[in-house]
Amino acid sequence: MDGKVFDRIEKKYLITAKDKRELLKSIKQNLRKDRYYKSEVLNLYFDNDNYDMIMQSIDWVDFKEKLRARSYGGYDRVFLEIKTKIYGEDDENIGYKRRVMITHEDFKELVEGKMTTYQLAKRSIETGNDLQIAKEVDYLISQFDLKPKILVMYERESYKDEAGLRITFDEDLKYRTNNLSFVKGKRDKIYFKDRRNVIMEIKANGVIPLWLVNKMSELKIYPERFSKIGRIYERIRKEQNV
Repeated sequence: MDGKVFDRIEKKYLITAKDKRELLKSIKQNLRKDRYYKSEVLNLYFDNDNYDMIMQSIDWVDFKEKLRARSYGGYDRVFLEIKTKIYGEDDENIGYKRRVMITHEDFKELVEGKMTTYQLAKRSIETGNDLQIAKEVDYLISQFDLKPKILVMYERESYKDEAGLRITFDEDLKYRTNNLSFVKGKRDKIYFKDRRNVIMEIKANGVIPLWLVNKMSELKIYPERFSKIGRIYERIRKEQNV
């Protein structure tokens, strides 16, 4: 599979810090730390003034698509990603992600309208799919009048195995709607205010292994639909109505 296109089964869980500690006892026996074991993830979501793409996440339609720019703390690259999810039976979803990588300077030119994603991708083509994905990004931006709207940040811890199973824990979820640069700000707003403040996500090419299913059953951990950007947008709307 090309390194810029991914498809896999995805499930999300909201858990407590205690749940995480218990799960890690089994995870560390069966999985290994990812290459980038701990990282700061920064996602800048694009939308129009009506927030049509984010509203898809809230409405839980069977098909939804979002455009975001992702960067990692201390890394001089930006991934422009089109993320698609298709929901099937039993709330199981399959996620597809297509992305093209550019520099932070290139991203600034894109946001300022000086260059298109296609033009930027031509500067440094890493795979044969880059130009096609860049065209798709430009189409979404033009067709839906998209622009950067909300920056979401969190700390990620990740584990994986050779069969394609990957488990991530996202904590310290924060966001802001102004000064939309890939830099932490003193006024970033904290999202979680309750005990279940860890987002665990399981991504697999096939079925989830029995040892993990049994452990989650023991801890009474069950999947639920959770969109970071969807929940944060709802919080922002409530703040604006106060």
